[in-house]
Amino acid sequence: MLQQPLQNMRFLSVALALIIAAVVSAVPGPGVVTGDTAVHDPTMCKDKNGKYWVFSTGQGIPIRSSTDRTAFKLEGKVWPNGASWTDKYTGKSNGDLWAPDCYYSGGTFFLFYAASTFGSQNSAIFFATSTTGAPGSFTDKGLVTSTSSSNNYNAIDPNLLIVGNTWYLSLGSFWTGIKGFQLDPSTGKPQGSVTSLAQRTANGGAIEASVVYKNGNFYYLFSSWDKCCAGTSSTYNIRVGRSSSPNGGFVDQSGVALTSGGGTLVLGSHDKIIGPGGQDVFDDTDGPILVYHYYTSTGSFLGINRLDFSSGWPVVV
Repeated sequence: MLQQPLQNMRFLSVALALIIAAVVSAVPGPGVVTGDTAVHDPTMCKDKNGKYWVFSTGQGIPIRSSTDRTAFKLEGKVWPNGASWTDKYTGKSNGDLWAPDCYYSGGTFFLFYAASTFGSQNSAIFFATSTTGAPGSFTDKGLVTSTSSSNNYNAIDPNLLIVGNTWYLSLGSFWTGIKGFQLDPSTGKPQGSVTSLAQRTANGGAIEASVVYKNGNFYYLFSSWDKCCAGTSSTYNIRVGRSSSPNGGFVDQSGVALTSGGGTLVLGSHDKIIGPGGQDVFDDTDGPILVYHYYTSTGSFLGINRLDFSSGWPVVV
């Protein structure tokens, strides 16, 4: 008499497993990229000639380029002779510079980048410009902002948003989370007060790599949560909230404020893609583009996907 119920239970278990597998496999993998794609914390710009430039974490800030957003080659470094002005924040001569952010406008590359060490608030964000993006072509514009143990946030992971003539910079991780303030467009230096944009208490407050991106009537704040930089043990994932203002008020899809730990999942580990994060978002001719790194058993690589905002929330396609 128990045979039929048991068969029904087995059928339901198999059906559920198939549904779960279908959902998991529905998460798109990264788009096809070839060549030198071993990056971490990538940012992408497209110049007036249609050439793509990728800057990433590393000594001197590595530069890669592509003419088709598919095949990438290593060009060199932003600072081929090192950046001695950052040494007091990296704790070494020619140390790694972190999480650059590239914004291209009016024929000029605006590049922000951070200098720090893991777990330290002895951190700083710097600013440089170039008209070509080529190695050694950048002009140092100096310090933007810095933090120490006396601050309740950390000056790393910068992201520039330009709306009209107003410049906004978001930054930070851990401690009291993601912050934002305006910059003087003529100098790239801070002006006005610091605003809280997002904060977590879970997992030691692990939130970083902010990107504020405007689509339609909303500003979307993307961030990376959880554990970075641990290879296939990484638990990094990309989250988002939105607001009608770039200065704050971000909530996730359930209405939870990002300053109260909210954040809707955009992309997490799936299939053989581990710990996607360190993201950037920019506009291309085929729409909004999500750029990020992810891990496999052989290293950290460049991921590129389109984003669909038709529902009002970004979906990876």
